[in-house]
Amino acid sequence: MKLTTDSRHHVEQVAAEALTQLESIAAAAKRKLSDGRTLGFDVLASVNTMTSGSAIQRLDQISQANRESQLVLAAEPAIARVVVVDESGEKQIYYICRTSPISGFPNLASYRAPVGRLASLAIGSELTLPNGTVVEVLERAQLKPTSMPDGWDSHNTVVEAKHVGPITIESLRALLTEIAGEEVTEDLLGQLLAEETHKANIIDGVRRSVITKMGLRDQPVLDQYQDEIFRLPLDKRLLILGPPGTGKTTTLIRRLGQKLDAAFLEEGEQPLVESLSAAQGIAHADSWLMFTPTELLKQYLKEAFAREGVPASDLRIRTWHDYRRELARNAFGVLRTAAGGGTFVLKDGIQSLNAHALTSPIQWFGDFDAWQRNAYIQELREAAALLSEAKPSEVQGLGGRLAAILDRSEAVALASTFGAMAAEVRQVQTLIADLKSNTDAKIRNALNLQLNRDKSFVGALGKFIDSPQQGAGSESDEADEQDDDDDYSSAPRTNIERIVAAYNQAVRAQARAAASKRTLSKTSRNGKIAEWLGDRTLQVVDRGEVGASLLIQTYARRFVSPVKRYIDGIPNRYRAFRRQRQGEGQWYPSEGFEVRDIHPLELDIVLLAILRAAGDLIGRPNVQRDIDNPAWSALKPIVGHYRNQILVDEVTDFSPIQLACMAALAHPRLRSFFACGDFNQRLTTWGARTADDLKWVFPDFDIKEIAVSYRQSKQLNDLACAMIRDVNGAEQHVSLPAHVDSSGVAPALLEHAAGEDVVTWLADRIREIERFVGQLPSTAIFVNGEVRVEAIAEALNAALAEHNIQVVACHEGQTVGQESNVRVFDMQHIKGLEFEAVFFVGVDQLAAVHPALFDKYLYVGTTRAATYLGVTCEGALPPAIEGLRPHFVQDWQAPGAGELGNR
Repeated sequence: MKLTTDSRHHVEQVAAEALTQLESIAAAAKRKLSDGRTLGFDVLASVNTMTSGSAIQRLDQISQANRESQLVLAAEPAIARVVVVDESGEKQIYYICRTSPISGFPNLASYRAPVGRLASLAIGSELTLPNGTVVEVLERAQLKPTSMPDGWDSHNTVVEAKHVGPITIESLRALLTEIAGEEVTEDLLGQLLAEETHKANIIDGVRRSVITKMGLRDQPVLDQYQDEIFRLPLDKRLLILGPPGTGKTTTLIRRLGQKLDAAFLEEGEQPLVESLSAAQGIAHADSWLMFTPTELLKQYLKEAFAREGVPASDLRIRTWHDYRRELARNAFGVLRTAAGGGTFVLKDGIQSLNAHALTSPIQWFGDFDAWQRNAYIQELREAAALLSEAKPSEVQGLGGRLAAILDRSEAVALASTFGAMAAEVRQVQTLIADLKSNTDAKIRNALNLQLNRDKSFVGALGKFIDSPQQGAGSESDEADEQDDDDDYSSAPRTNIERIVAAYNQAVRAQARAAASKRTLSKTSRNGKIAEWLGDRTLQVVDRGEVGASLLIQTYARRFVSPVKRYIDGIPNRYRAFRRQRQGEGQWYPSEGFEVRDIHPLELDIVLLAILRAAGDLIGRPNVQRDIDNPAWSALKPIVGHYRNQILVDEVTDFSPIQLACMAALAHPRLRSFFACGDFNQRLTTWGARTADDLKWVFPDFDIKEIAVSYRQSKQLNDLACAMIRDVNGAEQHVSLPAHVDSSGVAPALLEHAAGEDVVTWLADRIREIERFVGQLPSTAIFVNGEVRVEAIAEALNAALAEHNIQVVACHEGQTVGQESNVRVFDMQHIKGLEFEAVFFVGVDQLAAVHPALFDKYLYVGTTRAATYLGVTCEGALPPAIEGLRPHFVQDWQAPGAGELGNR
């Protein structure tokens, strides 16, 4: 592009100034790094080691943050240069950096700071600075600094002003290289070449960058709309929807980076996060969780966070698959462990749900949650009624008072009920202790009597307990005969203790059955032991008395820690709910799975019931204030799982129930939740389908739609839009960025081909791409099924060996090899990635493999490509997308060559 003399002179001044500033900032950062000084004891007037630990820790954190900023600035001194003018006509130049600025540069500001917004504003936009000054943006340059052997440069710098551009300058340093006229006048060829080089260095508009490596695209400066979202307050429930390549995940990452830095929080947010950090014992910078659907995407998110200066360990970025198991097994005792405890065994493949449960998860959860709340209240009411009918007058009085509390309670407002019952806890505990002391003594006397008669009694009982004929009892019978007593729940430490515990449990179960006029099940463990014992238990006259006392203890124990019982009892109530609804033909098939087994989507239901039940209580100010009180202390472990920020990428791959579980992990005092995704890219049958699904999670979800796609060429963007129309996807209004040369090539199609023909065609197209680009860009091949990954990789490796192009098989979505390698993936791992070139093998087979998600896989697969897309079919293009044929060509050897739409 040829600029006017004045414009060129101005651009050269900008280039010279920018390179000087980059050099100065980087040099200053390196000096501070080599200086090695850190904040520590010497900055404190006096240090009391007993009381100043937190202050010293804070200084260490500041020193570490400073060092990290200096490292970033040494490698990337600035990402933008902005010229503004205030109302008095005074101009000011700002340089914007990715991280915190260093001292000595008053015009250097962090992008995270309010001033950093200038880098995203269009020419002519106004902004009110923190000091109240209103400024207008006159010029803007987006910098991409690179340290060269002969000094700093900035490649593909986009410069824009009222009188210039936008233009892309390939190299600022090359722009400043002058041609000495006297020296080149005799070398006309050299002069022509030099002039051509200078012309090629300045491009009209914005150049699209070529994707040369796998990963998430780095976008240091957001566009104006993304920037507005990025800067919204911390306590927001935000959802970004938009097609592929619109910067949804980038906006999420940049927002988290800013919100983790307390220096850039809003005035009222800083004291709040400090108080939460003190209460939970976790720093605000560590108090966040991000969920992503695949392990591969998780790895690329970690790399993107690292560029933003945000440490993101495996503890922070999680797949729900892994985190769900951890919560259910280690935190809430839903899943069984080898150490004992837990209710269910998680099995991915069981057929425990009918179609209605899969398509109506919100209604399914609502049914269970209402059922279990009512069941719990009914359980308490029955216990209170039985206590009020018991013979001892003090028990009757206690039962009457508890019944009166429950008569006023509602299942939807349990907090007030728990608060009222707390006043009776001490008397309940005293009653249980007195009764238990008596019954324990009688059972112990019965065991001693047997030992006095037969010293080998315990050994014989132990042999029977361990014998095959004793075995395991019926699960349903065992549940009905549980001791229901926390005092007996600790695991025996010795073999004798184990045998004695089994004797005591069987005798108690027998006594309770006698007092309640029912028969002990002979198929249960207790029933088998009691049958073996015969008359070597309590005497019949004592059995009824002990049983009546044990029943009173059982009923009374339900009021000792009602909150804990409510939360911990949800898994067993789910089992009862499932048994009842299974008999009614709702939500579950009539048979086909074990009572102890649970499907992952069922586990989501149980976890959400636990998290919401606890959240309803913890959300009350009085409960938060008195969390250490015994009445509420059972909630403390759940509080420990709360985080200040919860983030979700590819939100539509998660069910509304899963998303509600994640949302329930957001601290109630902040409720900070940020998610992004696209309904057209949903790759799970259970994923969220509509905005209403997401509004169920948070009724006040602030939904933002991003429509500018930065990834794809015009040809591929047109294909994507046509594909959405043809498969009746969610309507999208997609636009390409202004002033960007988005031209590319039409997608290529090969039909009626398999085996060697496909490999040959792929090899030819890959070589074409390398010739067009001048290097092999980031390239991926997607196949149907893991078994095809290795076969395609091996065959294509052989076909491309002559040109030294290596093809690697990425099994289970794992990334291997060098950046210049062509990678082969099973298409189920492609979500969230982007490549310059993508080949989709066997599209017509996709419908047979994934009939319910054919359109989604097709759309996601084809939108991974930025410029080059190749599609193969073993037969013809599937009828569902036959209308897309005019968008395809046969190859890229010549512009418009072999257009299929004209055949």
